[in-house]
Amino acid sequence: MWCIPQLTPEFKERMEDVLTLYAKPYNPKEPVVCLDEKSKQLLADSRPSLPLAPAKTAVQDYEYVRKGTRNIFVAVEPKGGRHITQVTQRRKKPDYALFFEKLVAAYPHAKTIHLVQDNLNIHFLSSLIEAFGVRKAKRLWERITPHYTPKHASWLNMAEIEIGILDRQCLNRRIPSADKMEREVRAWTKKRNEHRCCITWKFTKEKAAKTFPSLYTET
Repeated sequence: MWCIPQLTPEFKERMEDVLTLYAKPYNPKEPVVCLDEKSKQLLADSRPSLPLAPAKTAVQDYEYVRKGTRNIFVAVEPKGGRHITQVTQRRKKPDYALFFEKLVAAYPHAKTIHLVQDNLNIHFLSSLIEAFGVRKAKRLWERITPHYTPKHASWLNMAEIEIGILDRQCLNRRIPSADKMEREVRAWTKKRNEHRCCITWKFTKEKAAKTFPSLYTET
């Protein structure tokens, strides 16, 4: 779903920054990584399900029991086929900071990591400062070159595509406990990395000019 309340010069600037980044050839020294997160309910069956049997399909009762929620951080390197995930109890600044540290540690030889994020309030240096202190926070933040999608245009973040795939392939069912969710997400991530699953991005600056002609009309 595209949610674009207002087309502004800032929208165009941020959109073109991200699209220019996506159009660059793959460079392992300057990997492009997209980061986002998703909240997911933990759901258990209220009555036992009937398993598969010869000539019979499995049966699951419509009632369920809520067991809380978990947050899932997802980072994907679209052209490198690399995926980093983590299930957390919350989606607070310290949780983001710890995942950010994990992400940076995964690219020890990178000159810089081009990190694409939306404008959620935890996606900034202040989260790292709160978790680690100024010195360590700045040292970690210096490892990246931040790129922010326009406000209300997080569809320009390829991590949303990867989250959709995670949801369909792994989470589109009842998962009753945090431990099981962590195991499932970890197994899914391992498989995606083994197959080096990449994303082919097709929305270019040229297509943007056709989609949003008012942004490119000279006045």
